[in-house]
Amino acid sequence: MMKLKIPQLSLSILSLLLWGVLGIMAIANFTPPALALDYNKEILIEADFSGRDLTDSSFTKANLRQSNFSNSNLTGVSFFAANLEAANLEGTNLTNATLDSARLIKTNLTNAILEGAFAANAKFDGAIIDGADFTDVLLRPDEQKKLCKVAKGTNPTTGRDTRDTLYCP
Repeated sequence: MMKLKIPQLSLSILSLLLWGVLGIMAIANFTPPALALDYNKEILIEADFSGRDLTDSSFTKANLRQSNFSNSNLTGVSFFAANLEAANLEGTNLTNATLDSARLIKTNLTNAILEGAFAANAKFDGAIIDGADFTDVLLRPDEQKKLCKVAKGTNPTTGRDTRDTLYCP
């Protein structure tokens, strides 16, 4: 009389199902979405995050001086009170990012999209903003005036003029 072990049979079936799902994902070239990462309070001076999808990640109070985020997806990222001095944010998507109290001094924001970002109390002294899109960005009036003095160009992705998105006179 053959005795069938139910737990062993269940394990075999689950294993086959798992391999089947993995095989289908490989055939369909499925890439899982990026997981949000936590870099809060980290010292990441001169770190290279270029070309990465960092959606919803958090860099709260991180030291990111001279770091490279060029051409990265930073949608929903928190840079609350982060030091982004002389960082490269060229061509980044900062849609709905939190930049409140961040230091963006001498930061390269060329062709960046900051649509809907929260940047109250952010410092942009000496920032390069050629072609940046500031649509619906919450800024302090004094920072907005400083940015208007150097604002020029049109964002290649959104087609919006930097001065128009900052409501420059």
